[in-house]
Amino acid sequence: MGTARMIPPKASFPPKLKVAAYCRVSTNTAEQLSSLAMQEQYYEKHIKQNPDWIFAKVYSDIGSGTRIKGRSSFKSLLSACRRGKVDMILTKSAHRFARNTVDALKTIRMLRRRNVDIHFERENIHSLYETSEFMLMLICALAQDESCSKSEDIKWGLRKSFQNPDSKYYQRVCYGYIHNQEGKLIIHEEQAEIVRLVYEMSASGASLASISAYLEDMGIPSPRGKSVWSKETLRKILSNEKYRGCVTLQKTFVENYLEHKQVKNMGQLDIYLLTGNHEAIISPGCNQSTYGT
Repeated sequence: MGTARMIPPKASFPPKLKVAAYCRVSTNTAEQLSSLAMQEQYYEKHIKQNPDWIFAKVYSDIGSGTRIKGRSSFKSLLSACRRGKVDMILTKSAHRFARNTVDALKTIRMLRRRNVDIHFERENIHSLYETSEFMLMLICALAQDESCSKSEDIKWGLRKSFQNPDSKYYQRVCYGYIHNQEGKLIIHEEQAEIVRLVYEMSASGASLASISAYLEDMGIPSPRGKSVWSKETLRKILSNEKYRGCVTLQKTFVENYLEHKQVKNMGQLDIYLLTGNHEAIISPGCNQSTYGT
């Protein structure tokens, strides 16, 4: 007769989580870059010290959080999640993750479908719990509203600055000019000769293509130091009122702070014109047809 014996089940351990972190700062100032480096070091050490976690990677971006476009590391992180390389994301706060409510919730829901958790440390919220969505929506909405307020403050400050003839914005360098010791525009004679040549050839009826070919044949480098002069570069030179001693500000503006897209000012906002700001390279006097170019 056979003998029965009990075989105990093998001990099972939950699989280790593949954990990544996401960091972001708004600008590349020395202070923020130092903060970013400290965050990266903290998260790498923090993840590696947890015996139940596998360090995936620390992803970091420099730039606005109001849109995903332009945040290459953020997009790389999402791609890694889609490929099953990440189970959980650590981030300092919802503000760092995204300031656009729609984008934030869309991303959180996409990751939840893949069972990827986001731990927002400051708020102590885990995105895998559906009960957290309402709180996250409020936090992201507040962050978006804060970005809108900051954007309006910046625009107001710029416009106040544009009203001041001594503003540094009237002294921005372009091809043909350099700064003197006081930060004012003065003529760069070597470049100014090229500017005059472009205007003279255009006035005599030469096409942009023929002007470009002539400059290249003469071995004259473009404003960016390239051997090829693009038609767009020549077009900008021919439409730049600075060569007449004038400066026009707010020719373009950001229409939507979430998109950060520059659009031409075709009369939607005030345009600021300062004549006699510096010595002209070509015949003085502003051509008003250059407004909005």
